[in-house]
Amino acid sequence: MNVLYLNGPVQNGPFTIAGRPGKAAGIRAAEALNTLLGTGPAPHLWNTVTLAGDQRHRDAPDQNTSRQEREERAIAAKYASDAAPAGGILTDTAPVVAALALEMTERLLHDGVLSVRAAAVHLCARCGHMTGAAVHGCRRCGHQECRPHTRRLLVWDRPTAAPVLAREDFHAHRASAPRHLLTIARNVPQRLILSRTRDHGISLGPLGLDGLVLDPRAGVHVTVLAAAAQAGAGQPVMTVTENAAANVAAYGALYRRHDGTRLRYALHGRIPYDDTAALQQWCAVHRVSPQQRELFLAWFLPLCSLHTRAGIAAAQLPGLLKFWRRAHLARPNAPGSDALAELRRRVAAGDMRWVMDVRTLSLAIPEHPVTHGFAQEPEGAS
Repeated sequence: MNVLYLNGPVQNGPFTIAGRPGKAAGIRAAEALNTLLGTGPAPHLWNTVTLAGDQRHRDAPDQNTSRQEREERAIAAKYASDAAPAGGILTDTAPVVAALALEMTERLLHDGVLSVRAAAVHLCARCGHMTGAAVHGCRRCGHQECRPHTRRLLVWDRPTAAPVLAREDFHAHRASAPRHLLTIARNVPQRLILSRTRDHGISLGPLGLDGLVLDPRAGVHVTVLAAAAQAGAGQPVMTVTENAAANVAAYGALYRRHDGTRLRYALHGRIPYDDTAALQQWCAVHRVSPQQRELFLAWFLPLCSLHTRAGIAAAQLPGLLKFWRRAHLARPNAPGSDALAELRRRVAAGDMRWVMDVRTLSLAIPEHPVTHGFAQEPEGAS
């Protein structure tokens, strides 16, 4: 059963990777780890089922462009023209993802885990968007009034005390997991609604739920499983921040396993890319070349974020740069096969402690700079 790291699908929005490099932290960490494992390039995963995407499409002046085409164009614009992902791109509405999602959902319905039943919800009084079981303002149009409504939905009535997240769901040394994540997961509602109103998504019409799509928080998990299936990987690992995991874990609990494949999470922290203005000065002090600076930003920091899961502070950057320089100087001409095998074993096991060991890190540093995924920030973007 081979391990494959895949990024938690990134929400498609009006940004480029050059302008918002933190958005690609999970992508870059997964790429670096897969390269060390020798698994070959994996696709970059993107989340397109969003209310913000619905709004952008409705407000777009060009209404002759389909939603799917609009999403694909926006994702392509994230990358430099000569830096398309070697493993391709996979979105959460791709045909292979939709087919797998319906297959998994039908099986869960057949086994009685999920059900389609009438449930009381609230709809926006202005646009009709389903706001959920609780009363709150509409996240689609901003209207604050809603009305009660009963309709057939895809629901999961969880067994009493059934966990939606456990330590074993994390791919890490000793399966460690932040305690607060486990607490958040225990406090989700007993009934989870897994169907939503969106203009774009995996339609549940084949299951008799016209006008509804699979909850995108479940869909991002299916996207990872679909990418793993295409690569023949039995142990997919999703790189994800703690906040993202807290948001999606409960709704993806039933969509982390399929036909012997089990998805696990690898948590990574925030990288302070917005606070690197003084980096050029530090590079001069530590004699870091532009090539080494690129590797530090786009390769080492994403890996470091997997070790420092609470997030990297801007104040840590000078020390990390100095540490990185030491590791780069210590690179061996010909790494021993036993040392490389041990490094790969640790990477496959989710043990990221090696990142802060100078000698081991020196074995992993690639020869060439990481320029993949950069595109110029468009004029007027912020």
